[in-house]
Amino acid sequence: MNRIAVLGSANMDLVVRQSRLPRPGETIFGTGFDTVPGGKGLNQAVAAARLGASVDFVGAVGADTYGAELRALLAAEGIGFDGLSSSSEPTGTAHISVVDSGENSIVVVSGANSTVTTLDAEQRETISAAAFLVMQCELPVPVLVEAIALAREGGVFTVLTPAPVVPLPEGFLASVDLVVPNQIEAQELTGEADPVQAAEALSADMTWAIVTLGAEGCVVAYDGEVLGLAPARPVDAVDTTAAGDTFVGALVARLAAGTGAPTAESMVEALRWATVASSVSVTRVGATTSMPSFDEVAAILA
Repeated sequence: MNRIAVLGSANMDLVVRQSRLPRPGETIFGTGFDTVPGGKGLNQAVAAARLGASVDFVGAVGADTYGAELRALLAAEGIGFDGLSSSSEPTGTAHISVVDSGENSIVVVSGANSTVTTLDAEQRETISAAAFLVMQCELPVPVLVEAIALAREGGVFTVLTPAPVVPLPEGFLASVDLVVPNQIEAQELTGEADPVQAAEALSADMTWAIVTLGAEGCVVAYDGEVLGLAPARPVDAVDTTAAGDTFVGALVARLAAGTGAPTAESMVEALRWATVASSVSVTRVGATTSMPSFDEVAAILA
């Protein structure tokens, strides 16, 4: 099976549940609290592994309790972490407020993630040995640029979730094989409020673009042309944390299960799995704790 290298953030999520968000200066009571492994990179790695992919994780954690817990999780999920370095900075944290409707607000403290400014020899080897490289924007931009260049040299298919939206070098997005923003991110990147037009702009120059629209599904485009709208699977959402990461991890897992470069046919099939996986995740609480297994998704698609 094709290997997937995920270069990204690893955090411990500190999750509080509450009826609503407090107003500035207001104190309210929450209804629950939990600590859950997260970070967009780790989330996507776990989602892909649970869908049956062979995954390696590249990033950094602190030499602290949270870092040890995240390493243990990667081991338990069968994810390689030779490319996970240890930093003198504390492990990254995400402070997540989840309201009763299932929506969330997140504040990230990068910690060890901010120290990944260049790739070491082990990390370069991990990426070069992969067939797919998955990235987000929670690591410093210079390491993303370095990784893209390395991947292109070796013919590795690259996938970027441009979240959070940060200033990127000119031509960077065009050098990515598949970009997967949500509607807000797509608008920030292109200036286009219409997700169809945003997808067309992002997919120029032989790039795949998938603009996710939450409960409305997603828009798929390639080389400047929209191929269609993939509908979402209707569910009653409990917590949308990591739904997008579950979508991307499942998508790449299914692409990696194929042979050769992704085609329109394989992308449509991968989208079916990604849509179901993310729909299951929002019916559960947390990030990695909400992600379904291969058997769960396969049973829904059967």
